[in-house]
Amino acid sequence: MRFPLLAKAAALGAVFFALAGSLGIIGGIVEERDGRLREAQRSVADGLAGAQALLGPVLQRDCVERWSRVQGEGSERKRVDEQRPLSLHAMPRVLRIDAAATTEVRQRGIFRINGYAVGATIDAEWTDLSSLQPQRQHEGSTLSCADPVLWVAVSDTRGIRNARVTLQDAEVAVLPGTPTQHAPLGFHAPWPDLLAVRTGPVRARVQLDLVGTADLAFAPIGDSTQVALRSDWPHPSFNGRFLPATRQVTDEGFTANWQVSALASQASRQWRDGLAHCPPLSAVPVSVVPVSVGKGCVETFGVSLIDPVSTYVLSDRATKYGLLFIALTFVAVALVEVLRQLRVHPIQYLLVGAALAVFFLLLVSLGEHLGFHRAYLIASAACTVLLAYYGTHVLRGWRAGALFGLGIGLLYATLYVLLLQEQTALVLGAVLLFAVLAVVMVVTRKLDWYALLEQMGGPKVAARRDGATA
Repeated sequence: MRFPLLAKAAALGAVFFALAGSLGIIGGIVEERDGRLREAQRSVADGLAGAQALLGPVLQRDCVERWSRVQGEGSERKRVDEQRPLSLHAMPRVLRIDAAATTEVRQRGIFRINGYAVGATIDAEWTDLSSLQPQRQHEGSTLSCADPVLWVAVSDTRGIRNARVTLQDAEVAVLPGTPTQHAPLGFHAPWPDLLAVRTGPVRARVQLDLVGTADLAFAPIGDSTQVALRSDWPHPSFNGRFLPATRQVTDEGFTANWQVSALASQASRQWRDGLAHCPPLSAVPVSVVPVSVGKGCVETFGVSLIDPVSTYVLSDRATKYGLLFIALTFVAVALVEVLRQLRVHPIQYLLVGAALAVFFLLLVSLGEHLGFHRAYLIASAACTVLLAYYGTHVLRGWRAGALFGLGIGLLYATLYVLLLQEQTALVLGAVLLFAVLAVVMVVTRKLDWYALLEQMGGPKVAARRDGATA
């Protein structure tokens, strides 16, 4: 071959691009499996209940203003009756929620989905009911109003297991649905003698047993909203518009307390302006949430019962480091090839790269059954042993093979640290690349690259060089 080094470089480039395509296919498999997990989550939500957001209690009174006006001139003059519907609301001055959530893990095939059962006691207090008094807009009109009702809205009524409502220390009947179009899912209780309460604050207590999946949220509609939540799930992800004022997370679970004032929250105003009551947006994958979603919803806060080690998320992140892994391994093999004056065939490079690529496939497939940590240990150990064994033959020596396997093991250990330390992954990766570059520069600092490349080019190249010199 006239240009052996150029031909080998082209072959190695082809090998590298082929392995890049293989990693792309493996990345597609990870995405497909993650999609199946989300399908399982939707299946559980369809059969049980989805993510829940709690809004209420709210006092509502529906009224109608009727009046008549004269229309037309002369013989066409006639009286026309008109009406205007009114929906009046009173938000609580103080809203206290004491909730305890117990996790209930559901299984769909090989997929685990986090559900919960929450028992909540909701205490609400009103001191001003003037917002329930209708105001005439037309002179001579008449006003007629239905009995006031107290209602509570949830995101998915299938999750309601039990609801009890106590109004001024008297338990009342609970009816399905709410009288508002912005949050039709929930329950309500008529309060016909509400406006007859003349002394002291108006009080209501709601005891609710609710189930859902993944997310639980609350809308801070009170002038002062206080939420105390405890659960046995040790890996909470607090989200929404407000983080807890205090929280404690242990291996046995967590406790969290929110204190939100109407001075900080716009939830009450948003509700009065007609914004909708929406389920927690964190339950929807970010990749499929349009930018406009959430702008027309009442703000909430809450918690997600997340799995801290998601096999698919970590496998996807690991796959993104695949090309860097292969490139560093090829650099190490090429360096040994140069320093020891060996000849490593491009097919051998291909087999080494294929072993590295198969690691990521093993990682996601084993992780579905064994969990990410054990899957990573098994897959990395298997590939390290295989490459160390293969390296003893490719690099022609058990010591070189052992050092090659050690290097591969260090790469896997570094990748594991990068995956778990998401916040510092960039700086760790940059330091790793700098260290590798420094090692290569130090090891090769005294090499005569021209002489070495001519020597590796083969006897024909060397002969042509000697002839040209003569």
